[in-house]
Amino acid sequence: MAPKLSVLLLILSVVTVTVMAQRRRTSSSSTTTNTDEWNYRDGSEKVNMRGVANLTQILDNWSLSCLTTPDDLYKEFNALKAHLGDLTDKFSAIETFIDEVKADRANNANAGPAPGPAPGPVPRQAGRRMLKKKASS
Repeated sequence: MAPKLSVLLLILSVVTVTVMAQRRRTSSSSTTTNTDEWNYRDGSEKVNMRGVANLTQILDNWSLSCLTTPDDLYKEFNALKAHLGDLTDKFSAIETFIDEVKADRANNANAGPAPGPAPGPVPRQAGRRMLKKKASS
């Protein structure tokens, strides 16, 4: 029983020391942050001004891009809207034609069997034609 008790006391003392150290660290850091303010001038001579200028240029370009992009999108949207209006006009004519064809087929189905399709021109073969030479005698 004595070895178990000594191990338990050792673990208890380690935990107590750890908790006390954490409390001391949080209390000391909280008092310094509450009373001290950040001094932005401290270390300002170490700042790389070239990097700051590059970052400033990047942010300027980015803001310019953010401002011009909505204008470009608005122009594209208006162009698409106009194109959609043109397509609507074209499709309305096609829809009218399809409705007429359906109506004709419905009338022909009621009248009787439809005649076969009229013979059309014979399709030509694509490509070159090979001409055979006649054997000369």
